[in-house]
Amino acid sequence: MKTILKILALSLLLITTSYSLAQKIETKDGLRIVHNEKEGKWGKNPELSIEYVKNIGNIESLNENVLFYMPVDIAFDSKDNIYILDSGNHRIQKFDADGKYLATFGRQGEGPGEFQYPISLNIDTEGYLYISDPQNQRIQILKPNGAEFTTIPMHENPAGKTKLFRSGQMLMAEGQGFISFGTGDEEKNKELPKLLKLLDSEGKVSKDFGEKRDYKDFLLNRMGNQIHFTIDKNDFVYIAFDYQNRIEKYSPEGKLLWRADRTLNYDTDKPKNKGSRKASGGRVSIQMPDMNHCSSGVAVDYKGRIWVSSFLRQIEDNEKVNTSMRVTMGAGGRNMSKSVSGNTDVQKTDMYQLEVYSTDGVLLGAIPLTHFVDDIRINKDRIFLLDEKRGMLYREYRIIDN
Repeated sequence: MKTILKILALSLLLITTSYSLAQKIETKDGLRIVHNEKEGKWGKNPELSIEYVKNIGNIESLNENVLFYMPVDIAFDSKDNIYILDSGNHRIQKFDADGKYLATFGRQGEGPGEFQYPISLNIDTEGYLYISDPQNQRIQILKPNGAEFTTIPMHENPAGKTKLFRSGQMLMAEGQGFISFGTGDEEKNKELPKLLKLLDSEGKVSKDFGEKRDYKDFLLNRMGNQIHFTIDKNDFVYIAFDYQNRIEKYSPEGKLLWRADRTLNYDTDKPKNKGSRKASGGRVSIQMPDMNHCSSGVAVDYKGRIWVSSFLRQIEDNEKVNTSMRVTMGAGGRNMSKSVSGNTDVQKTDMYQLEVYSTDGVLLGAIPLTHFVDDIRINKDRIFLLDEKRGMLYREYRIIDN
């Protein structure tokens, strides 16, 4: 009996030691903070994998229904139909679960059911579509058949990427828009706005939460606090920072529950340069900061595990692409266009991986990828990885629990 107890005690010690090596957990000012090591809790024995299913989108196709241009979001209705927000084509493409084309909603313009490079798409429990359309300063809501339902003007709070709570309330990240012509000095002594805003049915902010990091610099604050965020089935909110080694979970009421980081192959604390902004003779020249990229998306699966698309290394010169926007004003009003430049032919890379975390912020393990990832979504046992600027498609994988 004593021998058995010793074996059990030794086994427990080994498990505890292995777990402690995978992360260090501390409490600071009442907040749980998890410092994760590279391999995570699973080490070399991952408890899940992903299996490729299909692509949705094809830049070499003659079929315009799958010929996307800078797609930015994907959503699913109760029948598992797939909706792609094809931003560069100012439309929504609807497919069934097998990828068969069903319908197109929207076109370029400023009228009802029209878009100007929309940035996010959500579908509520009744099948209504919510489209954030910042260039038209609004959030549009369409009926399940694509017809106009209502429009929420967003003049006081510029429209940003949105997500929906089960109640139908909208959670919005900082709005997108042109950087003002000032020098940035006018914002130095102002309190930084929160990361997320809860909107009422009229687009008014009823609550905000989430602290930004203050870099003490206007452009660094703009870029360094960019995020991806998601909401799980119980209305908990998760944030992955694009340029900070920082993942956070919030309660539905906006209370910060934990913060996590992980060991990286690069530094995220010191930007390579701060960027610059100059105004002269009515013209503005802006060079954004050069910062190491950390994450590109976050989603939660059917078991409550948190998936983060992250960077194993930084991008190389031969992999870089750029997006530019051109705006002209004329008698017919404002004309906008976006274009992608750079080496878009390079679609394979070893730069990305999928990190998987437990619901309490512990890194479980990571899955290396072979292509670019600009965002991720999960629907049931399927994970969808966005390649926005190169392949201009979504890759669908099945999550397999080993």
